[in-house]
Amino acid sequence: MPEADTNTGASRAGSRKGTILQVLPRLVMGGVERGTVDIAAALVAAGWTAAVASQGGPMVRELDRIGATHIELPLASKNPFVIRANVDRLAKAIARLDVDIVHARSRAPAWSARYAAERTGRHFVTTFHNAYGLGSMLKRRYNAIMAAGERVIAISHFVGDHVASIYGVPPERLRIIPRGVDVARFDPDKISPERMVRLMRAWRLPDGMPTVLLPGRLTRWKGQRVFIEAIARLERPSVHAIILGAGDARYRRELEAAAAALGGGATFRFIDDCADMAAAYMLADVVVSASTAPEGFGRVIVEAQAMGRPVIATAHGGARETIVPGETGWLVPPDDAAALAAMLAFALDQDAASRVAMSQREVTHVRAQFSSALMAARTLAVYDELLPQAAASIAAA
Repeated sequence: MPEADTNTGASRAGSRKGTILQVLPRLVMGGVERGTVDIAAALVAAGWTAAVASQGGPMVRELDRIGATHIELPLASKNPFVIRANVDRLAKAIARLDVDIVHARSRAPAWSARYAAERTGRHFVTTFHNAYGLGSMLKRRYNAIMAAGERVIAISHFVGDHVASIYGVPPERLRIIPRGVDVARFDPDKISPERMVRLMRAWRLPDGMPTVLLPGRLTRWKGQRVFIEAIARLERPSVHAIILGAGDARYRRELEAAAAALGGGATFRFIDDCADMAAAYMLADVVVSASTAPEGFGRVIVEAQAMGRPVIATAHGGARETIVPGETGWLVPPDDAAALAAMLAFALDQDAASRVAMSQREVTHVRAQFSSALMAARTLAVYDELLPQAAASIAAA
């Protein structure tokens, strides 16, 4: 790679707040993308300059609305030649926008972002969004770029322990910053009956039937098959089970066949996407995360708690940090349909007073520990740790 150009330019000195460039593959709906947009919005609101580089996607419109800059580059590619070409593209963007800190949120674009940051003499920050599988030495080397930041953010203590033990990131570089939920958007008091009725009609949900919701991409490790088996074990024909999320068409057909064969009389509905997730949670009597592999954080289950809905998740990964068992939800062993069925029965049979008390605890819990405002404040504090160093180096030059 080309040698670094450490001449950051006198224009970066002074009293202005910093310019942050976040780098990720695409801006589609997902936890990484939502966190990126939330941080961009917080930066703009605090008087910073926010920029995001990605291959594009529907969430670019949100960046436009909040006044952040989007740079479209082929950052979703894992082709080594494209990754190398992206170094030049990002370096030019960094210079043009007078960027102070480059924040990489995914592995392939992080390789380009790191060398572009080195070439232009800018700071480099990374976020680990999960405990990546190790595999071969080549795969481990590929993953290790996420441990190369001057500050390495982990989205849970589960991920942070992985980063420290596998990649040797020391405490002075590692920061634990849980993902945040927009508690203004996910507020049960703001969901009108009209919104719920509109969604019920779109999904053809009958009145008076208990509804169990499992949101998440249609991929095997999200546990949709375990969920179907658990609903079958319930043997409650009155239950309406919703599997919400798009994914592989062949896997969906497999799940539909399993639901038809094993459903135990319950009604299943498969929904590709939802533009009003807050209302979707409110329609659910129980929200489930049945992941068979650990989630780095588990945004869905925190959103559901913010809405005061009873939640059940598997007892590994980030869920062990976001749910207080018996207080704000319940945990079950992973890949255990019998245990999930038993817990679903227990949750569905809660009396009204117990449900109200848990709902209040959930809302309070999320607002105190997992709001997007708290996530943003902690992330901006990490940026602040680095910017005084930049100012000092400029002054000494």
